Amino acid sequence: MKVLLVNKFFFIKGGAETVYFQERDRLKSAGVEVVDFSMQHENNFPSDYADYFVSNVDYHQGSSLMGEVQTAINFIHNSEACKKLLILLRKENPDIVHFHNIYHQLTPALIKVARDFGCKTVLTAHDYKMLCPAYSMLRDGKVCDLCVTGSVFNAFKYRCQEGSASKSLLLSLEATWQSIAKNYQALDVIISPSEFLRGLILRKYPDARIDVIVNGIDDSKPVEDAEDHGYILFVGRLSKEKGIATLAKAHQQMRCKVPLKIVGNGPLYDNLVAQFPDVEFLGYVQQGEALNHLIRHARVVVVPSEGYENCSMSVLEAKSFAKPVIGSRIGGIPEQIRDNVDGRLFEPGNIEALSQILDELAGDPEKAQQMGLNARTYLCEKYSLNKHIESLLALYQTLLGNK
Repeated sequence: MKVLLVNKFFFIKGGAETVYFQERDRLKSAGVEVVDFSMQHENNFPSDYADYFVSNVDYHQGSSLMGEVQTAINFIHNSEACKKLLILLRKENPDIVHFHNIYHQLTPALIKVARDFGCKTVLTAHDYKMLCPAYSMLRDGKVCDLCVTGSVFNAFKYRCQEGSASKSLLLSLEATWQSIAKNYQALDVIISPSEFLRGLILRKYPDARIDVIVNGIDDSKPVEDAEDHGYILFVGRLSKEKGIATLAKAHQQMRCKVPLKIVGNGPLYDNLVAQFPDVEFLGYVQQGEALNHLIRHARVVVVPSEGYENCSMSVLEAKSFAKPVIGSRIGGIPEQIRDNVDGRLFEPGNIEALSQILDELAGDPEKAQQMGLNARTYLCEKYSLNKHIESLLALYQTLLGNK
């Protein structure tokens, strides 16, 4: 079996890339021949197929008026990406093309190129881009589904992209083009990492085949040395929808005074540092031993999101080290955390409820430890990387008519 994997970044930039490279490595180990297609970037990992990668696209760089017009066209339909993909398809003749994060830089136009060549097509929906032109399903910091139930020009109407009329208009036009071109309808299967996202996608694409394959993670990490040093930990982007301010305020209200460590960068970093001097802001910590050390020694990990999470890798990373997770009851998080069994759930934005739960686990290390062990067991049962790859390979075999 030969599978061409497509992702616009060929380095670890976020959760989508973590999943992408995990799958890539495990598929190779399972004997699948893997072909890469991505975008050129100085941070890219080595690839035998780098010569076929698309020119780097940076939408944050300024340019001339004509350059901006061309950028807008490429934003909707990247003709270079389509041409290079077709060249690679002709050379490698893969059985399946599996798309991951392709929006804006590579564009969904690639889907029809692969389908018309005769390949089976799969897309993993890592986020809400198919439903929301601005990805986030947020408006003014609150959950919003107007573009699911109504016109995608709501993104322009409410200036959903950085408050900019021009950027928001481009997103609305891009979403309109996808509706006209029906690129997503050319997919054989959409993989959703959560039942929650599957339900949302079906509202907009009722005829789509959507299979739930939850994200996986390595469950072989030793937990014997996962000592509890008593602190609360958050890992993620410091933006409004992640609920960091709610967590920091809940920490202020705690009766048990334990440290709160915040790992990550983002637009709220400076403001949060100034507002919460008692919180330890550690900035960005690269994935690897340094980050593992912080998770391994936490009392509890908190995922206080106020926007829709899908299948949070932060939850899985904590569980892999036998740590309980306190999460918001929103999006796909309740599918990952069994309340009072391997963690706790609270209503998003509820500072008082979160503070009470933090006090509960801060004051009862034995309870936190047992919840963490339950979390690890549940991870091995449902979210192991081996199970993830087994499910993915089974889907591939079904598409190819071998099952």
